[in-house]
Amino acid sequence: MKVIEHLRQAKDTLVSFEVLPPLKGKGINALWEHLDPLMEFKPSFINVTYHRSESMFKRRIDGVFEKVEVRKRPGTVGICAAIMNRYKVDAVPHLICGGFTRQETEDALIDLAFLGIDNVLVLRGDAARNEGSFEPEPGGNKFATELMQQVINMNNGLYLEEDLKGAVKTNFCIGVAGYPEKHFEAPNLASDIQHLKKKVDGGAEYVVTQMFFDNQKYFQYVQACKEAGINIPIIPGLKPITSKKQLTVIPRTFHVDIPVELYSAIMACKTDAEVEQVGTEWLQQQSKELKAAGVPVLHYYTLGKPHVIANVVRNVF
Repeated sequence: MKVIEHLRQAKDTLVSFEVLPPLKGKGINALWEHLDPLMEFKPSFINVTYHRSESMFKRRIDGVFEKVEVRKRPGTVGICAAIMNRYKVDAVPHLICGGFTRQETEDALIDLAFLGIDNVLVLRGDAARNEGSFEPEPGGNKFATELMQQVINMNNGLYLEEDLKGAVKTNFCIGVAGYPEKHFEAPNLASDIQHLKKKVDGGAEYVVTQMFFDNQKYFQYVQACKEAGINIPIIPGLKPITSKKQLTVIPRTFHVDIPVELYSAIMACKTDAEVEQVGTEWLQQQSKELKAAGVPVLHYYTLGKPHVIANVVRNVF
């Protein structure tokens, strides 16, 4: 079932989760241990992140360093199929530009269609660690709008091999990302929203936001999007803070602000257990306020903390 259909049929705020594929070598049970405690909340869908390969140098026996490509978290397509098979819940794979050619993207979309997966979240993705700015793979998509257009082309029966006769149309529901505090590369929020408007005009059906810790920024963002003519559902993305280290890691990695009140409460904690309690209570209050405001979905970035998410959702729904 498509995400947009879940949203249209909902009578109240839905819940959804986002997970990482297990590290290579961990096996699928690592994911089940993560998701099993969350299934009591009957999520409408589960997002699965996609990860590009990373260049690394390994020393050979002769002492010479050799450049190799390593993908630490492979298996997104297979994981989505496994989730749907085990839980009977719709899975939403992320699609990214970075590290993939258009042909590889097309092949992945064909696999997804064969598996009955009809949702994708289209993202540009991050720059490689050894790159100062994002560079597309040779023969790959440079922007999320280009990647989205490739999906839409396949929905219209247009593949990279233009001479294909009677090509079957895919039927993907397309989600895109939104940034209540603007994408870090955008010069300002207004220009970032105009960029989002192009995605919406191009066929995006819903938006999932970057994490935020101040609900007012989300509400202001939704209002600004409406004023710009964006009228598709905007799903808030939420994450708990569970350690003091995250006070620096999250702003640096995700380019979001930590509210002064939350920062002060965490700095007053003596242990990470206390931080987790503060972060849980903050996320719970965020969730209650957003649900009371009638947001379409509360989308939780679980990222290794399913017990925290479970405690929050249990007290909100």
